[in-house]
Amino acid sequence: MPAKHHATNVSVGRPDIQAFVGSLVGHGSSKSVFVTTSSFSTPAVEFVRHLNQRVILIDGAALADLMIEHGVGVRVSRAVEIKKIDLDFFDPG
Repeated sequence: MPAKHHATNVSVGRPDIQAFVGSLVGHGSSKSVFVTTSSFSTPAVEFVRHLNQRVILIDGAALADLMIEHGVGVRVSRAVEIKKIDLDFFDPG
């Protein structure tokens, strides 16, 4: 699929999603994922909700969450150690 650049302050609109879905239908696909580092407009999200095809929309925030969750393109900058009392240590028995 061709890529299209959107600035982070410009959301992906319904016309972009409609064009994407049109290409899916043309290729006989019923499932797809549309990823943007930007966001999706409300009309775009509403359009996808009423489709027969399954289209998952992943915006910049969700993409960042997925990258962190799966360790893709990220690194640990600080680790936190949490300690708790070991009750067995104090058990006289």
